[in-house]
Amino acid sequence: MSRDALVVGINTYDRLKCLNAPAADAEAIAQILQQYGEFQVTRLPAVKDKENQTIRIGKQTKVSLTQLERAIVQLFKPDGKPPDTALLYFSGHGLRKNIGIQEGFLATSEVNPDAGNWGLSLQWLRRLLQESEVRQQIVILDCCYSGEVLNFAEADPGDRGKGRDRCFIAASRDFEVAFEEINSQHSVLTAALLKGLEPKQDRWVSNYTLVDLLNQQHHPFPQRPIFANSGEAINLTRKWNSSVVNSTVKISAICPYKGLSYFDCTEADANLFYGRTALTDELLEKVRSGNFLAVLGASGSGKSSVVRAGLLYQLKLGRRLSSSDTWQLKIFRPGINPLQNLALAFVESDLSDIERASQLAKAEELIAKGAVGLGQLITAAQTQRVVLVVDQFEEAFTQCQDITKRQQFFECVLGALQRDDNKLCLIITMRADFFGKCLEQEYGGLAKKIQEHLVTVTPMNREELETAIIKPAEYMNLAVELELVSQMIADVENSPGSLPLLQYTLTELWQQRTEERLTLTMYSKLGGVRGTLQTRATQVYESLSLEEQQATKRIFLELTQLGEGTEDTRRQVVQRDLVSSQHSEALINKIIQRLADEKLVVTSTLSNQIAVVDVAHEALIRHWLLLRKWIEESRDILRQQRKIEAAAIEWRDRRRVKDYLFQGKRLREVVDFQKQQTENLKLSDLAIEFIQASIRQRRNNRFQSIAFFLIIPLGLSVSVGIVIEKQIRINQFWQTVDAARGKEDSDARIQALEKLTQAGESLVKKDFSGANLSSANLSSANLSDANLRGAHLRGAHLSSAFLNGVNLICANLSDAINLTPEQVKSAFNWEEAKYDEDFRAKLGLPPEPAK
Repeated sequence: MSRDALVVGINTYDRLKCLNAPAADAEAIAQILQQYGEFQVTRLPAVKDKENQTIRIGKQTKVSLTQLERAIVQLFKPDGKPPDTALLYFSGHGLRKNIGIQEGFLATSEVNPDAGNWGLSLQWLRRLLQESEVRQQIVILDCCYSGEVLNFAEADPGDRGKGRDRCFIAASRDFEVAFEEINSQHSVLTAALLKGLEPKQDRWVSNYTLVDLLNQQHHPFPQRPIFANSGEAINLTRKWNSSVVNSTVKISAICPYKGLSYFDCTEADANLFYGRTALTDELLEKVRSGNFLAVLGASGSGKSSVVRAGLLYQLKLGRRLSSSDTWQLKIFRPGINPLQNLALAFVESDLSDIERASQLAKAEELIAKGAVGLGQLITAAQTQRVVLVVDQFEEAFTQCQDITKRQQFFECVLGALQRDDNKLCLIITMRADFFGKCLEQEYGGLAKKIQEHLVTVTPMNREELETAIIKPAEYMNLAVELELVSQMIADVENSPGSLPLLQYTLTELWQQRTEERLTLTMYSKLGGVRGTLQTRATQVYESLSLEEQQATKRIFLELTQLGEGTEDTRRQVVQRDLVSSQHSEALINKIIQRLADEKLVVTSTLSNQIAVVDVAHEALIRHWLLLRKWIEESRDILRQQRKIEAAAIEWRDRRRVKDYLFQGKRLREVVDFQKQQTENLKLSDLAIEFIQASIRQRRNNRFQSIAFFLIIPLGLSVSVGIVIEKQIRINQFWQTVDAARGKEDSDARIQALEKLTQAGESLVKKDFSGANLSSANLSSANLSDANLRGAHLRGAHLSSAFLNGVNLICANLSDAINLTPEQVKSAFNWEEAKYDEDFRAKLGLPPEPAK
C-alpha cells in the first residue's frame, strides 16, 4: 500500500511576520510519519543536513507559490499511479480574503495582499482534491485563524459518499490565533498531534483515535482545534516491532445481526453496523451545513438504522464533526399524540417519578405554546446545538387521526427552525410513499422543506451489501461462505426494502450455524431471503394452540395500519387494549412474550409505564403471506372498525358530548356491525361504550318525540305505547339508582340494577363505591371502568360480567358466583380486593393472614 506525505513548514515571509515554530513542527511531523507510518515524506522547504547527511525542513528557506502548487499537485494528482494514501501538513500563515467572495489562502513566503498576491487558494485545492484519484486524503493546517482558512464548505471537495476517506484538521476556530506551547518549540496543535501520532500499542493510530485525543487535550490557550472526518478510518501510525494484535472479540453467544430490529445509537450496535459509510457521511455533511434534514426511503431501506447507528452515533462520538460530542441528541416517534411525545423528548430519563412528572408538565406547558415554546426549550438547553430526531415521521399521518393536532405539531417543529443561531437541527425519517400526504395541506411548508433538504435512502450496492454481510461476522470470528454471500446479494440487490429480510435471514443462519460458519446449504434449507421470514412466522403460529392462534391473528390485525393510497404499515397498540372477554390478560401476555422472543413483535413502555406493542418491522406485514391473507380477508371490516374506534376516541376527547355520538343510518350500520363482528375484530371497551351511549341517546330522542306527539291521541299504535312504557321504566330505574348513590344499603337499587342489566343497559363508569350489592344478579353486566371501591359483592352473580378497568380496591367479592380469574385480572387493584380462600389460590394470591 503506497503512502505519500507532503510536509510544509514556512518560517520566513517577506511582508508578513516571520515565525519560529513551523519548521520545527513540520520536521517533527515528517519524522514521526516516516518512523511509524511508512509514509514517503516530501519536505518543503527541504535542505540538506550536512552533519547527518539527511534532508530536513529549512528554518530560513523561503517557499514560493509555484513550489507549493507543484508539490501539492505531485501529491494528489501525480504523473502515473496515485498513492493509496496522501497526507498534506501545512504550518505557517493563513490568510482570509473577503472582497465580494470569501476565500481562504495558505500564505507562501512572497505573499503581498496589498498587491493582490494572497498565496495558495483553497478553492484551487478543492478542485484538485475533487479530481484526485487518491482514495484516502488527509489535510492538516496549523496556522492562525485556520478554522476560517480551512473553511470546510470551501476546502472540502463536497463529494463525500463516493468511496473516499478524508480527514481535515485545523488548529483553531475562525476567530482564534494559534499559539506555541510554553517551554516547547512546537505549536499547541502540533504538540498534540505528535503525542497522538506516537503509537502506544501494536495497533494502528487512525484519524478517529487521533481526533479522540485532540478532544481530550486541555491547555491554557483560547484555541480549539476543529476537524471533519468522512468515510472509513484512515490508518496513520503504529509500532512495527511485533505483529498487529487482533482486536476482534470472539463472543459467539452474541448474534452480529439485528433480525427485524433497527440498529440503534449504541456502541454495541454501531460496531456491527456496516455498509452505510457513504450515506452516513452525506448525512453528517447535511447536519454540519444546515438545520433541517429529511431522510426518506422505502420501508425496510434502513432509514432508522443509518440515522441512529450511523449519524447519531458519530455525532455522539464527536470524531467526525467538531464538538458534536457536546450536543444534545433527542429522538422520538410521533405516535397518536405527537406534541405530547415531543414534550417527553425533553424529559430526562434518570429522574425520579415525581421529578419526571414535574419536568413533563413544564415541557407540555411550553410545547402547548407552539414554536415559541419549543424555541424556549431549545434556548434553555445548555449546549451548542440540539439535534431533534423525529423517527418514523409517517406516524403523524397513520396514528395521529386528529388533523388539528397534526397541523399544530408540524407548525411547532418547523416554526422553531426560524432561528438565527442555528442551535436547533431537526431531522425526520419517513417512508417515501408518505410524501404525498405532506402535499395534501400546507402544513407550515412541510413538503417544500422536505424537497429542499432531502436525502433519499437508496438500496445498497453490491460492495455495501457484501460489507454488511461479512464484516459483522468477522467481528465475531464467524466464517461466511463466499458462495452464500454471492447468492444473498443476488437475491436482494436492487430490491427496495430488503434489508430487514436480509438481516432476519442472517440471524436465522447464525442460529443454525455449525462450527462458527454460515453456509449456503443452510440458506437453501431456510428458503432463501424471502422464504425465511414467512416460514419462521408460520412455524411459530402453527406451534400455538387453537385459542392462542385466534388471539395471535387478532394481535397482528390490530398491529396493522391500513394504507390509504399507501402500503399498509405498522400500528402501535397499548398491550392491555388487546385483552378481551375471550382473550384474558394472562393469555395475551403469554403470546406477546412468545412473539417478542421470536423477534416478530417489539414491546416497550411509555413514560407513564403503559406497555405498548409494535410489529417488529413492516417487512412482516409485506412478506408474511398468512398475515397478508388475514388482512385482505378483513380489510373492509377493519376499515369500519377503525372508523368506529376513531369516532369513540374523538367522543372521549370531546368530554363525551352527545353531539359526537352516532345517529340515524350511521348508528344502525354500527349496531349491525357490532352484531356481525368476528371475535378476531372485537371492538374496544371504549367503542362499545360509545355505541351504547349512542343507542341510549337515540332512545331518549325517540321518547321525547313520542311524548311530544301524545297531545294528538289519534294514530298512536299499541307498539308505541309499549316503547314509551319501557323507556319510562328504564328512566325510573336509573332514577332509583341515582337516588341511592352514596348509601351503603338499598334493596331498591339492587332490584333496579338487575332490571337495567336485563334490559341491556350499560353500567360503564358508574360509581358504586361502598355500595352493598350482595347477592345482586349482575350476569353479563358491562361494568367497565366502574368504581367498586369498598363495594360489597358477596354472593353476587357475575357470570360474563365485564370488569375491564374496574377499581376493585377493598371490594368484597367473597363467594361471588361464576366469577373467573380472567375477569378479575382485567380490573385495576384486583390484588387489593377480598376473596374466599379457594378463589385467592386460583388468582395466585397468598392466603390472608390469620386475625
